[in-house]
Amino acid sequence: MQRHHQKLVEEAPSPVLTPAERADLGGRAAAAAASFGYLGAGTLEFLRDASGRLVFMEMNTRLQVEHPVTELCTGVDLVRWQIEIAANRPLALAQEAIALSGHAIELRINAEDPDAGFAPDPSLVTAVSIPSSSRPGVTVRWDGGVAAGFRIPPHYDSLVGKLIVHAADRASAIEAAREALSGLRLDGIKTTIPLHRRILDDPDFVAGTYDVSFLERKALAGASRG
Repeated sequence: MQRHHQKLVEEAPSPVLTPAERADLGGRAAAAAASFGYLGAGTLEFLRDASGRLVFMEMNTRLQVEHPVTELCTGVDLVRWQIEIAANRPLALAQEAIALSGHAIELRINAEDPDAGFAPDPSLVTAVSIPSSSRPGVTVRWDGGVAAGFRIPPHYDSLVGKLIVHAADRASAIEAAREALSGLRLDGIKTTIPLHRRILDDPDFVAGTYDVSFLERKALAGASRG
């Protein structure tokens, strides 16, 4: 789920790939990285067309912003392993030991007004409340560094934090994300929280049939709502 090639919502595993397709793609990605001796965290990105054809787009030789969805679905601390590798310690983790479990969704919370053309809002944060979950099998994670009294700087990326949820399946993860959003407070600034609520309630997103043009087609945000 993205706007102008900038991701706003990420999820794993992909709702449009079969387990066989996912295993094949993962094997090809690993073989490609091994073919030129790559060592460390990295991500190969692919685009999928309506027919299901996958096309390689790029490789990012770093951690991705959305790495928490991978961590929650695999139980692997990617930051830790990146540091271990950089310290020349052996990677004591076989591929066969890594398995996907459940479903994760990450929402990027930006200091922007989605109903004013995503205008940045470098204002003062007056209150912060981070949600948690008491539901069995649901994890809520907040990756952010803002607190009351922090002023959003105008010179950098408007990302304030990332709200990530993990549950047994995609439907449960969507419901957990809705619940977590309702408990997230970042007072004093305009954020993308209202837009995320609209996305999570949209029938096409719920059905997993969205694509990269979703926001433009749906007009869920931007000046078109004004």
